[in-house]
Amino acid sequence: MLLKTLPLADPGRPDLSSPLAFLRWLQRGQRRGQVLATCWALLEMGCQAALPVPVGLGVQAVVDGDSGALWRAGALALALAAVSAVGTVLLHRQAVWNWIHAASQVRQLVARQASHLGSGLSRRIATGEIVAVGSGDVEKIGWYVELVARLRGAIVVWLAVSAAVLATEPVLGLAVLLGVPALAASVWPLLGPFERRYTAQRALGGKATELAADTVAGLRVLRGIGGEELFLDRYREASQKVRAAAVRSARIWSLMQAQQVLLPGLFVVGITWYGARLAADGRISVGTLVAVYGATAFLAAPLRILGEAAHAWSVARVSAGRAVRVLALARTEGAGTGRLADPARSDLYDPVTGLTARAGELTAVVCGDPDLAGALAERLGGHVPVAEGGRPEPSVRLGGTELDTVPLAEARAAVLVHDKEPVLLSGTLAALFEIPASGRVDPAAALAAARAEDVLDALVDGMAGLVGRGEVMRAEITERGRSLSGGQRQRLALARALLADPPVLVLDEPTSAVDAHTESRIATGLRKNREGRTTVVLATSPLLLDLADRVVLVRDGRVAAAGSHRELMRDEPAYRAVVTREEEPAPVGERP
Repeated sequence: MLLKTLPLADPGRPDLSSPLAFLRWLQRGQRRGQVLATCWALLEMGCQAALPVPVGLGVQAVVDGDSGALWRAGALALALAAVSAVGTVLLHRQAVWNWIHAASQVRQLVARQASHLGSGLSRRIATGEIVAVGSGDVEKIGWYVELVARLRGAIVVWLAVSAAVLATEPVLGLAVLLGVPALAASVWPLLGPFERRYTAQRALGGKATELAADTVAGLRVLRGIGGEELFLDRYREASQKVRAAAVRSARIWSLMQAQQVLLPGLFVVGITWYGARLAADGRISVGTLVAVYGATAFLAAPLRILGEAAHAWSVARVSAGRAVRVLALARTEGAGTGRLADPARSDLYDPVTGLTARAGELTAVVCGDPDLAGALAERLGGHVPVAEGGRPEPSVRLGGTELDTVPLAEARAAVLVHDKEPVLLSGTLAALFEIPASGRVDPAAALAAARAEDVLDALVDGMAGLVGRGEVMRAEITERGRSLSGGQRQRLALARALLADPPVLVLDEPTSAVDAHTESRIATGLRKNREGRTTVVLATSPLLLDLADRVVLVRDGRVAAAGSHRELMRDEPAYRAVVTREEEPAPVGERP
């Protein structure tokens, strides 16, 4: 039961056929914990349910004037209370373990899925949805998985109490046996409205989280253009919608809570009234009446657990549904069956645009639309977006093999996509460069090709105790490289990509944040560093385009022209308009 076993070495392969199947799979994964929690729940609630028996015996002993029976009843009550206390402690420990185990397992599954899909995950499902699954939803799922064991214990104890009362007084026993499920079922009509309102609340919460994440990520830019208040107003509006939805959910939940107090109370009053009449008629003893009352009053605890289970199920089903949607995303049905022959000597072909990046050449791609360029870069990396109608687009091919069918590790080793806004994790510069690499390029050569000399100087100046560049690898990089400028972060990330030296490297606007002089030097260094390797650069900078072996113009989602930079500048008005940022002249027949 030690939490030292977390995180799990392997979170497993979940059953994603339905939210209920996913929850059942989580329960099966902790059979020992579920069995122990059920046993401790039976011990705790069983002793509590039996406690009215010695109390009734004690009352009857007082009525009969039997002091010996009174002492025996007191000793039995003390023993039951002690065992119940031990059961309560053990149950709480095991229940918390079950909860944390299930929540941690779901978090690991989501993290593994995010790593598997990479940056393509955020385009197939909202970022706020992913954050909501990894934060609030895992707690709801863990709550339900933990509660199942207590629910089993409550049902068994209810049946045992009903059998005991039924043996003592059939009418009362029948009332207890049938009354508890009737009271438990009374909450079900409220579950549908509550689940609908809770689903709406979680959806709004996911949108608000996504808006907050986007705002924080672009806070520096927003402040620079004076847009901070605008986004703050948008988040305030989204937050108020979440609050209103939460209030609507809370109204139903409060009604369910009130129902769980009122109806069991009326039930106990009714049973006690009927038992009192039996005692007054002499059909049962006073001690039996006290025992029946105590046992009936105890049933409020199982009823609360039944109500809690109804609530947990309603929220866990919503949360599990969201988790299943995230975990069910896949690259393609046939992923993992393809094999690459020789990535370094294979052409990269995209059937969607018709683009072909020849092996060993530096191919520049001009799109004009930054969003289209970003989507093309991801597709070249093997991430297949879902087209309209829900069907995935065709995968790119490397040497005739669909990249999306290749095992993930092999595909990522063959093709590396360098994002337009790469992320730098906190840590030392040496840790930043501890990546899988071919060994052909060392860190110094990669940094030189990316023209990162001023980045090294900035890191040395910002760290006390570093005496020069010889110790720069010990320099600390803050989270996301916030202590560096945008151009410095971009060059540091480019150096990391060059150090990896993959057979195919895809760069999306690698010099968008640097000045023209630095860009010219980077273009030269990139050309030299990637000599003989397949490189695709999505850019509109003439400094990069002029050094490419081949330039391809993609227009309206298809390859429109190909050639050298100078040839396209001379012969293609559309290409010239994108590169020079001039308005494209209208066709002769359409001119006024």
